[in-house]
Amino acid sequence: MRELTPTEAIDLVGRFEAGQELPEQMRADVRLLGSLLGRVLQESGSPGLYDDVERLRTATIQAYTDETPEAFERAAAIADGFSIERADEVARAFTAYFHLVNLVEEHQRVRILRERGDRPSRSGTPDTIATAFERLSEEVGADTALARLQALRFHPVFTAHPTEARRRAISTSIRRLSELLSEHDAAAEGGTESRRAERRMLEEIDTLWRTAPLRREKPSPVDEVRSVMSVFDETLYTAVPRVYRRIDDILQGENAGSRAPIVKPFVRVGSWVGGDRDGNPFVTASVTRKAAAIASEHVLLGLERTTQRVGRGLTLDAETTPPSDALVALWHRLRAADEDAAKEIAERSPDEPHRRIMLLLARKIAATRTRNADLAYRDPEHLLADLRVVQDSLVAAGAARQAYGALQRLVWQVETYGFHLTELEVRQHSAVHRKVLDELRAGGERSEQTDEVLEVFRSIAYVQERFGPRAAGRYIVSFTQSAEDLANVHELASYAMGPGEALPVLDVIPLFETFADLQAAPGILAEIVTHPSFVSRLDATGRRLEVMLGYSDSSKDVGPVAANLALYEAQAKISTWAEAEGIELTLFHGRGGALGRGGGPANSAILAQPPHSVDGRFKLTEQGEVIFARYGDPDIAMRHIDQVAAAVLTASSPSIERRNRGAAEAFADVAKTMDVASRERFFALVKAPGFAPWFATVTPMEELGHLALGSRPARRGLSVESLEDLRAIPWVFSWTQARINLAGWFGLGTALDAVGDQQRLRDAYEQWPLFRTMIDNVAMSLAKADERIARRYLALGDRDDLAQLVMDEMLLTRSWVERITGGGLLGNKPVLQRAVKMRSPYVDALSLLQLRALRALRDASTESETPDAEHQRLLLLSVSGVAAGLQNTG
Repeated sequence: MRELTPTEAIDLVGRFEAGQELPEQMRADVRLLGSLLGRVLQESGSPGLYDDVERLRTATIQAYTDETPEAFERAAAIADGFSIERADEVARAFTAYFHLVNLVEEHQRVRILRERGDRPSRSGTPDTIATAFERLSEEVGADTALARLQALRFHPVFTAHPTEARRRAISTSIRRLSELLSEHDAAAEGGTESRRAERRMLEEIDTLWRTAPLRREKPSPVDEVRSVMSVFDETLYTAVPRVYRRIDDILQGENAGSRAPIVKPFVRVGSWVGGDRDGNPFVTASVTRKAAAIASEHVLLGLERTTQRVGRGLTLDAETTPPSDALVALWHRLRAADEDAAKEIAERSPDEPHRRIMLLLARKIAATRTRNADLAYRDPEHLLADLRVVQDSLVAAGAARQAYGALQRLVWQVETYGFHLTELEVRQHSAVHRKVLDELRAGGERSEQTDEVLEVFRSIAYVQERFGPRAAGRYIVSFTQSAEDLANVHELASYAMGPGEALPVLDVIPLFETFADLQAAPGILAEIVTHPSFVSRLDATGRRLEVMLGYSDSSKDVGPVAANLALYEAQAKISTWAEAEGIELTLFHGRGGALGRGGGPANSAILAQPPHSVDGRFKLTEQGEVIFARYGDPDIAMRHIDQVAAAVLTASSPSIERRNRGAAEAFADVAKTMDVASRERFFALVKAPGFAPWFATVTPMEELGHLALGSRPARRGLSVESLEDLRAIPWVFSWTQARINLAGWFGLGTALDAVGDQQRLRDAYEQWPLFRTMIDNVAMSLAKADERIARRYLALGDRDDLAQLVMDEMLLTRSWVERITGGGLLGNKPVLQRAVKMRSPYVDALSLLQLRALRALRDASTESETPDAEHQRLLLLSVSGVAAGLQNTG
């Protein structure tokens, strides 16, 4: 196939871009940043780079739009024809383009959110807390709805599974570009400020291009802690109280700000970063203590600055706003403890009693941070008590708006974050506990592993003593297979603490991961709640219990279809048991970012849950690139929290519970047929002789271990002889990189074919939320896959039978999904469809470069034990780029 002339190439690219139907402002942003990147490439000092990038870009667009074998072969030939040095540069150029496109999409989302304001969406489903509260009030009455709102709990838990493949330096550069793009929006077109913003964007894109895209070394667990802290500093610390304020403004109307808020803080943030040691030898007891200290440092510094700022603004004269007796008594107490500072503050703030108090409270928070025992607060409850004295005094003096304005936001921050910021959770594998206990019970010399396991409990006690009981105490037991696995935690704690020492307060949480464990969960729970340690803790908490469900390993165990159905069934049974036992259950969802790990829109998943499995409480893991996608921008973070909280509130409404219960009963036969058929198909693939090494050959699984993504090892053993050796993250990540996305859909086509009744399946799609969510998620997964590229990856192996099995299932699944939804993939989700189509040709370019590198590495491995460093670098660069392009990795 001949190469296009420059005029033809320009025309082709123009037609492709016009066909994306982008909003005009977004189209202008893409053109602007794309043109600036083009200038950077032309000025890069690498002759011909820009032209080569354009050649490959045009070729992949032509191959995507024409869908002819000749066009695709020509694009592949261009990728293969570059020198290794040029291929490296081209991969970096496409990766930079994706960073810019992602930025533009995020910017457009923020633009739409700001234009929309508090107006609900047109979907008909409540997607803000305000609309959800209104709908719930109609069903259960205003008083019951208010009680449920005030008991609401959303608990995201950030985890150190960094499938976020970009470096923090890259993320920082992109954030600066975002600010410049906002400045460009505000400037007059063609004016001085507009040109200034464009010049600075050009400088920043040049910096982005010149910054090494790959980490040289894996981050340590402490590095991961500091990375996550940036989300709190830049977004969550201020965004969460803004969510509370916005909801209260809507619910109270004109009275908002002059009355005590209706909304109670419903967000609690957890973290496994620095606490999750399951299979990660680098997370030690020392790291856990450091993680807690780092988090506390960040929140105390934030609270100190906020208190100072609020205090400086309370310039209310004692004559117009007289202090209450309680405020005067608080002043005397604070002055006695900090005489010199009190004297200085009194001189600077004469007759401003509320201001003086707040400035002294800021000093006490600073003393808490620096561990000055004479002034430090013992716990956040004492700070809250002092803040409420100030608040009550203002209300009594008629200054209610000052009481419930900026001061209320500070109160919300203390109530949400305490002195610990994140509730640090520990996770360890049940097999480790059993091994250590066997050694302890036998007596004799203790191993390093035993000493380390016991030190973890001492660290939990230390963190609780220093930062409060909320700072730590949840202990997750991976691969819980019996009640004994949970009781073992309490026994280990008793070994750890010395005579007379108080045991740490522990909420032991079972994690049910495999298909068999999910089925056994209700029986294990019924047994463990009779254990003395659990009985006493249940009594102390008002019979509260958390149970964690693992999405990743269950999906890898029996396939995504059977895993989804098993998770639903397990939740239904556990919820029924908890309700009968009078237990306030919180189900903790171990969802990853990718579909093969339970990913997808959280709000639609919540609304598909079994009756009583939510009951106003939702806890889930937030991982990898999802953390920064959902919480990296304040406006997007607020929207996400509002959407999820609305779904949590709506999920317990009688109408939703009736709908979900009725659908599960009506389509029980469909579920049973799909379960059996999908598992048989999945096992035919993964249990085939030689599957594991074949999988490692046809995907970049082995090479991903060289990418400095995170501190956790990618596998449990030295080699991958079976799926049990492999962690769920690289299992999903590898299939994604190969543009197959198998972990998100394999077995569904066969399952649907086994049902066979197209109209029945369409009815299920309309009436059964769990089924609809499954189909929609698979549609997205398949839309990001590519049949032609998938075939080339599968050809790297020597198993035509397995390759054909994969492709047959992909085509069958796609056919059924399109028939059920009544159109092309994502036809009912135009915004998402547009985003996928806009990216696909550019992802194809990186996939072709990755294939080239992977073939070279496979060929070299048969001839030499020395890895080809240049092709290995190209492969890793392409991995980072594909991850940026697809935005669903591991």
